[in-house]
Amino acid sequence: MKKSFSVTERNKAAMRRFETMINTNDKALADELICADALFQTPVSPTPLKGGTGYLSVVDFMRSGFSDVQWKAQQMIAEKNIVAVLWHLTGTHNGTFLGVKPTHQKISTTVMNFYYFNENGQIINDIAADGMIGILRPLGLCQ
Repeated sequence: MKKSFSVTERNKAAMRRFETMINTNDKALADELICADALFQTPVSPTPLKGGTGYLSVVDFMRSGFSDVQWKAQQMIAEKNIVAVLWHLTGTHNGTFLGVKPTHQKISTTVMNFYYFNENGQIINDIAADGMIGILRPLGLCQ
């Protein structure tokens, strides 16, 4: 007999695949996991980014400054259509980032994101808590 999964379990499973997507920059997986009409507000763009391609443009932005950037889900809590993930982010500042030339400084920080899913199990929104400080501090951009 086939086991059925709850919406919460389905969304947590999608987030485990999402981790693979952002670490491999997999466009096909992004298009599968992220609703094509989803709009994402981000400080790296004056206009909302749309769908999987838009989401991966943020990943590309991070990779332009930290070519080895990796995200690892440390904790995940889900309730109905929302999944909260505490990410551990690591990388080496080996490219220009926010106008700062490479320092070759290693970063290691945590960031928290809340992901919202539609009834089809696709991400429709991502709200990020302020985790930029952990990236900016090692580069000397803040105290």
